Amino acid sequence: MSDKSTMLRQAEETFAELRQAVEGLTDEQMRRVWLGSWGVREILIHICGWHEAMIPALGNIARGEAPYPPGTYDDFDAWNARFVERKAGVKTADVLTELDLSHRYFVGAAAALPEPHFAPGGAARDAFDGAGAGHYREHTAQIREWRQRTS
Repeated sequence: MSDKSTMLRQAEETFAELRQAVEGLTDEQMRRVWLGSWGVREILIHICGWHEAMIPALGNIARGEAPYPPGTYDDFDAWNARFVERKAGVKTADVLTELDLSHRYFVGAAAALPEPHFAPGGAARDAFDGAGAGHYREHTAQIREWRQRTS
């Protein structure tokens, strides 16, 4: 299996695991703060934010450009906070809908790129994994651990 196919498959599989990790949570549970100043809702919002940031970056790569100007995303914490602040009033059900849509568009943007961009050192590899499978794994593990502690 090619690097691109493997990465796309991993993104889909780990996204399904993330969705499974939040399955059945009530609105109150989704809003309960347990990770610094965040709950599950904020975790999902910031994942959407990174999807939305990386979709145009992948488009830039497709045109042979740099994904984004150097230094743009150096302060992850500030970007995470911005993503969450922008969606402060969004209903939890809408957050879940946006998560699904942003994932679909993010994976679609990656799927449109040629294979070489996913090889080790390829222009899309780190951005796609960082906002995709790697990101999903990180937060799925946190959510599962939290659910075990609170059940």
